[in-house]
Amino acid sequence: MVTFEDITEMFLSAAEATGLSVHPEFWMNTQTLEREFACTIHPGPCEEAEQRAACSVSIAWGPLDTVLSLDGAEGICDFFHEPDEHCPHRHTDDVPPLVLELVYSVPLNHMHFTQAMLQALARTLRLRASEQSSRAVETRPSIALTFDDNGVQADSITLQQHVELPIWGVEQAHGFGLDDERERGRLTRHPRRRDQDEPGGVHPEDWLPHVFAETLADISNVIAALESSRAPGRPTGTHDASQEN
Repeated sequence: MVTFEDITEMFLSAAEATGLSVHPEFWMNTQTLEREFACTIHPGPCEEAEQRAACSVSIAWGPLDTVLSLDGAEGICDFFHEPDEHCPHRHTDDVPPLVLELVYSVPLNHMHFTQAMLQALARTLRLRASEQSSRAVETRPSIALTFDDNGVQADSITLQQHVELPIWGVEQAHGFGLDDERERGRLTRHPRRRDQDEPGGVHPEDWLPHVFAETLADISNVIAALESSRAPGRPTGTHDASQEN
């Protein structure tokens, strides 16, 4: 069984191993019983956080996740009918993953940019982030702008990523480095459903630390890539020579 506390503990352990600064927060909705976890990760001391690239990670854990963690996919049967060996719930591969929403922020220090410069910078940062993310479903950039007497200035660029971790069945964990381990004999079986009483069973708690370690390595690499890819704009108060002409 893997609980919400287990998930957040594994995530934080992997995050702290990166050497980055980590700031976790926890919430619970008493009406829906949904639990939420958020964590901000950035390099360097907190005093410099506003000047550095950072990543905010959020995870939502609902009642369905609790059922899946206790009984696996077959546990859903209890809501509909008596247990049945041939029930499709027990053999389904359509189990919702654990979703991580990542938001990277890159401060631009209120610099003035031309539209072409901003477009080029956004494309560069998106490309660098995508190259370093092995599990992100997509990467969407957006730019925060403010207006002043000298025109438009860019405050920051954010990159949103959506990551799905199939934690409720090891058969869904292809692509997380488990196939090689299975071939080396570290994982001994490939179950259709979880059976905690069967010797040699593979459970999420056995391989999730490895998955979170790789996920946090991606986040660390993206932050480093964003830090190295920032291009300077024009300081506030300067004018575009093309506009003067």
